[in-house]
Amino acid sequence: MAELADAGGLNPPDGNILRVRFPLRAPFCYSVHLTPHFHATIQGMISENQFSLEHMVSDLEELVCTESPSRDVERVTAHAHLIAQIMERVLGSAPTLIDSPVGPHIHWQGGGEPKVLILGHHDTVHPVGTLERLPFSTTGGIATGPGVFDMKAGIVQAIHAVGALADSSHVEILLTADEEIGSHASRTLLEERALACGSCLVIEPSADGGALKIGRKGTGTITLSIEGRASHAGLEPEKGINSLVELAALIPQITSFARPEVGTTVTPTLASSGTADNVVPAFTTCSIDVRIALPEEKLRVEQAFASLKPQHPEAVLTLGGQIGRPPMHESAAAHLFSLAHRISSELADKAVEGVVVGGGSDGNFTAAIGVETLDGLGAVGGGAHGDSEHVVLETMPMRAALIANLCQELSSMAKRPPLGNVPADL
Repeated sequence: MAELADAGGLNPPDGNILRVRFPLRAPFCYSVHLTPHFHATIQGMISENQFSLEHMVSDLEELVCTESPSRDVERVTAHAHLIAQIMERVLGSAPTLIDSPVGPHIHWQGGGEPKVLILGHHDTVHPVGTLERLPFSTTGGIATGPGVFDMKAGIVQAIHAVGALADSSHVEILLTADEEIGSHASRTLLEERALACGSCLVIEPSADGGALKIGRKGTGTITLSIEGRASHAGLEPEKGINSLVELAALIPQITSFARPEVGTTVTPTLASSGTADNVVPAFTTCSIDVRIALPEEKLRVEQAFASLKPQHPEAVLTLGGQIGRPPMHESAAAHLFSLAHRISSELADKAVEGVVVGGGSDGNFTAAIGVETLDGLGAVGGGAHGDSEHVVLETMPMRAALIANLCQELSSMAKRPPLGNVPADL
């Protein structure tokens, strides 16, 4: 977690520099120059009291009760139309629905010079029928249901945040239809809008305790397919080429590609082989999860996979996949996190923290092209992608207020220029 480099809390020793440490790969420190009004209360700040939790929960219930599994175009389309209705009611104007092979992306524009993009997605990992087994409920201040944490509560918070702005003309909202399946149909669009806006607020769920995500690893899946030859396992196994044995010989090599000291992990996760217990398996597949913290690790790891060779001269190895999401380097979040840290300290007794996480999001893409990006601005809760997915309801107005004030402050500034170098020079 982030910690102040000086022991004096939020009062920097020189009065205008806040140093924040993030324990990632090695000790290091950001020096963020703050504006002169750091110690003063922001005039016109949007308070959490300006948001109706009752209205937000009502909108959340509608979204959760409309299932939107990735690749289910019919249901994702119905979900997009529902979000469009909520946007029109809260924001006063309807978004544009942009068709794609996996369902509509939702794009709302304030109408003026764009300066801040709120980026999210409205597809979920939960298959159709999950709602019947795990219906939406609110018990003891906790909301549960498929997609409630990732990221339907975040969508509601963002819409209500923009609705609270006196001037939302510099804000855009983009909710894509395929983040959970790789963003192949939306990457070009989201990168285009991020560059046009200059700064990007990603409403993926928060880290533990509401912490923001100031860095992410790059992610990808590599697939291996090994083709051998079937034969009877008891009568003439020597006439077969055992594809499963071939995979077993490769696994130690594959796991050796990891370099945990620099944040690279290489983890075999799924395997499938064979047709019957008395047949030498002719075909075996394996999926390997890869995570990288350093951009240069992508080439090294992908080249290492390309060098793999089967033991048997007649076995055929085929590789697929790639490290598709580049790392989101912490430098891309430095400026936006300093704003969020200050704003949150004004809104509440405790300032929000920042952490680096292993999972990927569309923020990886926007940061990699030089757009200032802050992630994890969505719901506070836990259990993403699982049956225990939940949101702490009382936090929703405060999270909406944080987004609203970030938008308000960024709208008042000149558009943020591209970082130029990623990782950016600090």
